[in-house]
Amino acid sequence: MELGFVSETDSKSTLQLYEKSLRDQPRTTVAQPAQRAQTPTAATPVGTASAAVEAPPAAVTIPETDSARIAAFSHLHDYLDYAREVGASDLHINVGYPPIIRKHGRLLPLSKTLLGSAETEKLLFQILTDEQAQRTREDKSLDFCYRAPDQGRYRSCILKQRIGWDGSFRVVQSQVPSFEQLGLPEQLRRLTEFNQGLVLITGPNGCGKSTTLAAMVELVNQNRDDHIITIEDPVEFNFVPVKCQINQREVGAHTKSFSAALRAALREDPDVIVIGELRDRETVSLAITAAETGHLVFGTMHTTSAARTIDRVLDVFPADEQPQIRSMISESIRGIVCQQLIFRKDGTGRAAALEILLNTPAVSNLIRERKLFQIPSTIQTSKQQGMVLLDNSLLELVNAGVIDGVEAYYAADSKSSFLQWAPKIDGLAAEGS
Repeated sequence: MELGFVSETDSKSTLQLYEKSLRDQPRTTVAQPAQRAQTPTAATPVGTASAAVEAPPAAVTIPETDSARIAAFSHLHDYLDYAREVGASDLHINVGYPPIIRKHGRLLPLSKTLLGSAETEKLLFQILTDEQAQRTREDKSLDFCYRAPDQGRYRSCILKQRIGWDGSFRVVQSQVPSFEQLGLPEQLRRLTEFNQGLVLITGPNGCGKSTTLAAMVELVNQNRDDHIITIEDPVEFNFVPVKCQINQREVGAHTKSFSAALRAALREDPDVIVIGELRDRETVSLAITAAETGHLVFGTMHTTSAARTIDRVLDVFPADEQPQIRSMISESIRGIVCQQLIFRKDGTGRAAALEILLNTPAVSNLIRERKLFQIPSTIQTSKQQGMVLLDNSLLELVNAGVIDGVEAYYAADSKSSFLQWAPKIDGLAAEGS
């Protein structure tokens, strides 16, 4: 393989550093990857708050028999096809590294041959149209959803960095997952039955928000006679209309921005509006307005608890506007679902821990009266109404033997309940919060 301008010395140094980073990944004695992962695909519900659990093969390795095949790869399609074939969630093509896949949370190099700048650029740009290539060179980056011939779709990002071009490709499943496949709890099903209001699916990057959201939208598609408009960047799942009329728009390809598409959507007689991500003040404002004016609005945010989600929504507005927005949210919010994926104790996948907030008169009052700090205790005392605290979901998974206590400690919102599993640091237990 061509190595571009990466010297042999630099290549060896980079590979040594890379292999060291792989060795240093796990935090516990169990071989557990960081919690950036594709959403689960096999349903293994654990109690009220647990969703799906991914079911990978017994060993997370690249078979030696694949080495010769991988060495012959010459087109990006070859790597994309292999990533999908072996059940990887992501493919990374980066200068100074071998092609890498992420499988069940762990980064796995496909070879020991490092990619040079020229080879990386060739691999990445060979899948772009002339228009996309020009836009990528002008903007120094491109986010898009790529459909490989006879392979499926990939959420893709190509960008320029110091020594060349890098590309990341997330494998998009060919079919929209069902509620049953993901093992989602009944509370989420109920959130799809509202005629109007705002439903937010939140969590850190790579926790499966878009897949959970897609399953909820598909449930609407299967059971309601509605007009659904989705606004995504990029479009991931292609919905096949069942009982609903569905229009999907992609930011960049079909519209300039989320806010522009949302303004247009309000004039298209929608019943349900799906917003891939609430990123800015205008989009958030329009989403709240849409929810107040008779539409069921779904959206995602990168927040890790229900209270932080409401805080984040308020923070995008100036202080003088926040009282009005707080009042609007208290009336329009229907539910907030915060999702995290935790690596399973037996190394056979990831389990989803969920925090679920449902709007009740008590919750509405807390939002309106600026008492968000009381939301966790309200969730704790509202179990019979279907609310679930993230820490309780984690404890349930630990007690069921699904996840390791140390992983639960790292993911917990209030670590005081998990101190018995706190990692030892120089003979001392880590402090709780």
